[in-house]
Amino acid sequence: MLDIRCRGLIQHPASSIQYRFAMTTQDSILKATSLHKHYQMGREDLHVLRGVDISVRAGEWLCILGASGSGKSTLLHLLGGLDTPDRGDVLFNEQDLFSLSSAERDRFRNRHVGFVFQFYHLLPELNVVENTLISAMVGASLGAWTRRRGELRERAVALLDQLGLGERVRHRPNELSGGERQRVAIARALINQPDVLLADEPTGNLDRKTGATILDVLADLHRDHGQTIVMVTHDQSVADRADRVLTLELGKLQKS
Repeated sequence: MLDIRCRGLIQHPASSIQYRFAMTTQDSILKATSLHKHYQMGREDLHVLRGVDISVRAGEWLCILGASGSGKSTLLHLLGGLDTPDRGDVLFNEQDLFSLSSAERDRFRNRHVGFVFQFYHLLPELNVVENTLISAMVGASLGAWTRRRGELRERAVALLDQLGLGERVRHRPNELSGGERQRVAIARALINQPDVLLADEPTGNLDRKTGATILDVLADLHRDHGQTIVMVTHDQSVADRADRVLTLELGKLQKS
């Protein structure tokens, strides 16, 4: 059993965003309405999302299933505030993300959302524990980081140990297997204790056996700690691990 929750670990400086994102009693923690997204590819206009509506309940594991190019990653990026829609709204605890300034969205992502991508995105010059700490460093002032660096490093090492990487904390990414790199990416996503974990094809770059171990990690987070997870995949067997599956096809979501 993983014991990865770290409530109170990261102390964020007082700012308007803390109060604007105060947790509510609403069942839906994340909601999108009428999302549209276009991309211009030469002379062709690609209408990737065509009025997507989605509601994510606090504590659920939701999977969005779709073929390559269906817009799964685009939708996930919109839900996490990494990209902006051409039309539509995304609400986190009733707050419209796209009514926020760019700096406020940055703080929202750092405090409330953890991202896990297919391609790890670890910095090759940093070791495992340093990669894990990146989100904590970004979210803290220089003074706060200096004061709490030792404590945060201890927490990162403990988190990595619980993910089976206790003997690898000083290794660099090129010394790790694919599954180990993805577990580092999960640790990095969890270090700020996000309300929502967004996982974009988290097993897509792994063999089936290694991918199953990553899904087991997500299952432990969900079952034992109530972690809200939104995952996208093209693989039905991966999607079957979730509580609920929606299929993205022709720019719209439907129940699977």
